[in-house]
Amino acid sequence: METFLIKAAQLILAFAILVIIHEFGHYLFSRIFGVKVEKFYLFFNPWFTLWKYKPKPKEGADPGKASWRDTEYGIGWLPLGGYCKIAGMIDESMDKEQMKQPAKPWEFRSKPAWQRLLIMVGGVLFNFILAIIIYAGMVYAWGEQYITFRDATEGMEYCQSAQEIGFRNGDIPLAADGEELSYLTGDELIKMLGAKSVTVLRDGTDTVTIDIPENFIFKANAEAEEGTPFMMYRYPVVIADVQPGMGAKKAGLQKLDKVIAVDSVKASSYTEFTAELNKYAGKSVPVTVLRNGKPLTVNAEIDDAGKLGIMLAPITEVYNTTTREYSLFESIPRGISLGVEKLSSYVSQMKYVFTSDGVQQLGGFGAIGNIFPEKWNWEQFWSVTAFLSVILAFMNILPIPALDGGHVLFLLYEIIARRPPSEKFLEHAQVAGMAFLFLLLIYANGNDIYRYFFK
Repeated sequence: METFLIKAAQLILAFAILVIIHEFGHYLFSRIFGVKVEKFYLFFNPWFTLWKYKPKPKEGADPGKASWRDTEYGIGWLPLGGYCKIAGMIDESMDKEQMKQPAKPWEFRSKPAWQRLLIMVGGVLFNFILAIIIYAGMVYAWGEQYITFRDATEGMEYCQSAQEIGFRNGDIPLAADGEELSYLTGDELIKMLGAKSVTVLRDGTDTVTIDIPENFIFKANAEAEEGTPFMMYRYPVVIADVQPGMGAKKAGLQKLDKVIAVDSVKASSYTEFTAELNKYAGKSVPVTVLRNGKPLTVNAEIDDAGKLGIMLAPITEVYNTTTREYSLFESIPRGISLGVEKLSSYVSQMKYVFTSDGVQQLGGFGAIGNIFPEKWNWEQFWSVTAFLSVILAFMNILPIPALDGGHVLFLLYEIIARRPPSEKFLEHAQVAGMAFLFLLLIYANGNDIYRYFFK
């Protein structure tokens, strides 16, 4: 119960921060362009409100000019989001009566399309800026952990073109043209791809020199653009947690168990592990783990999607790490690069959501809450919050009616066509978008419930 409460508290706090910053982005641009904001709420407030505050109008103020005093500020009781009700806009409030009245100069609909566009992207922009600030703050406060090649005892995994010229999965890079290699960065990768030869440690004992063909970098880059990087750290399968009702839980697998084989086939990395599991989808298979240094084999049920139901320990907890310290000025560009890296990585993974297996793996608030650590840890809390901020920014810019991206899509149409869509169309689109999101919310959270009680 204590673990549940800690995770729930972290989830609610993270959501509160993300929602406030997102809605403040809309609020700030609205205020900059003189648009009245009628309500600014953290969390939703159907039927009743936990707290609200409406400032008194300033004596002698121009009633036709927007002010922060026009806004009712409040906290709702339903922690599923929040909202910023902007005057003269078709949004989730569906205030049709206001839209029937003549447009006022301080309303959203009276402003030029480019101003309305900035108001709508304000939330997404602020979420991404928040992620950058958090990442910058994290590397400034705690530094940045990285894994040297020598500390990655299981070695690296290589793409097909790398294996064709002599690399093997498990090789540990040591030097490029005699120059020592330290850890996986873009610079070190360029050194390897542009070298005449690369020296690696193989099987923990043998030093092997691999000749790099001329212009090989172009072939490796082409493969990387297709989604397969030249190399990456091998990810040992060390269990951080098991999902209720899944095969790992039923088989008695525990936290810190290290999977080493599936049906006697070596599985030193997550890639090998998942490849073997897929062969036994919907069946039971012997899984061998190391527990306290001793091998243990159990029969585990694999679901139809080839999943065992485990959460992996972070790679920084599996290998020894080195910490790099950052000054205040160094942390800012690093925060930007981390934000861009996380966004790019998340966008590249989105293609899997639209597969049958991807849809089955969709999760709701339970799945999100499980990302947070069992014990309160500020570094991990901020890391998860920053990543969720990146996700929220991307998801909100998708061109789905009722999301910011839907409004942006219609505004871009207006700019190009030089006429806005009809209000009736916008109302129907808003309703359709809200219905879709509501069904998606039910499905994702239903997946959580199903996995918890029936798997």
